[in-house]
Amino acid sequence: MQILLASASPRRKEILEKIIGSNFITKSFDVDENYFAKTPEETAIELAKRKLKAVQSSNLYEVIITGDTIVWNDGKYYGKPSSLVEAKQMLLELAGKTHKVVSSVLVQFNEHIEVGTAVSFVTLKNLTVENIENYIKNHQVLDKAGSYAIQDGIVVEKYTGSYDNIVGLPSEKLIEIFKKINLSSIIK
Repeated sequence: MQILLASASPRRKEILEKIIGSNFITKSFDVDENYFAKTPEETAIELAKRKLKAVQSSNLYEVIITGDTIVWNDGKYYGKPSSLVEAKQMLLELAGKTHKVVSSVLVQFNEHIEVGTAVSFVTLKNLTVENIENYIKNHQVLDKAGSYAIQDGIVVEKYTGSYDNIVGLPSEKLIEIFKKINLSSIIK
């Protein structure tokens, strides 16, 4: 079975490997991610759908998996920063606060599309400007929504909900979708 994870994220790849092993390929496709709906859930779903539409030669794959992760606080979206200056500003705004992390996951199998979202809450530490500058200097932040990675174990004070959701692919929701569309056989 040809399975495509339409993502360049090494974190999503690791999560999917835990679920189904290494019997899939990863590819990323250019997608305009400048879209904001009324809710982060709607936004994450729409971006996952856009990623599916961007898959070239989609008929080569029996299963296509896409997803997107959104950081949301006080009515504001925090996507991937476009610069280190923007990353610093995001972390300054999120420091010491609890924010929402929403990830979507979409699975296409035999022309059937199933999509879902997961929500977690993350509280960042009370970071100083010096803490933030040091973090940005020593960690890749430009490819992460909200400019941080929970797996770094540095800026996050606590969280509730799915850890994998915060990393970028809600494993529990993906397994639920696999079972719903009769793909249980690919789960390890």
